[in-house]
Amino acid sequence: MTSQSQGVQQLLQAEKRAKDKLEEAKKRKGKRLKQAKEEATAEIDLYRMQREKEFRLKQSSIMGSQSDLSMKIEEQTVGKIHDLMDNYNKCMEAVMMQLLNMVYDIKPEIHTNYRADA
Repeated sequence: MTSQSQGVQQLLQAEKRAKDKLEEAKKRKGKRLKQAKEEATAEIDLYRMQREKEFRLKQSSIMGSQSDLSMKIEEQTVGKIHDLMDNYNKCMEAVMMQLLNMVYDIKPEIHTNYRADA
């Protein structure tokens, strides 16, 4: 009977050791998962920072070229306005004289559709 009792005791001890090893393995697995998650998060953050930096560089280069383009357009617009004002000032006197001559040059005529019924 004692040999059976010793065998049962050995089995219980072996089961306890197995249970302890299983718990230890679960803890290691949990720690490793947590560590892997932290590493992945750090890697994602690093990648995100790199992509944001690239985006900002591209954005600044594009926006910089857009501001240069808008400055060129503004300069061209100012130049065209200046040219138009010069042409206006040069031709204004002649055009006003033509208009006044047309207004002052009155030629009384009877309209072609006028019927004299009298």
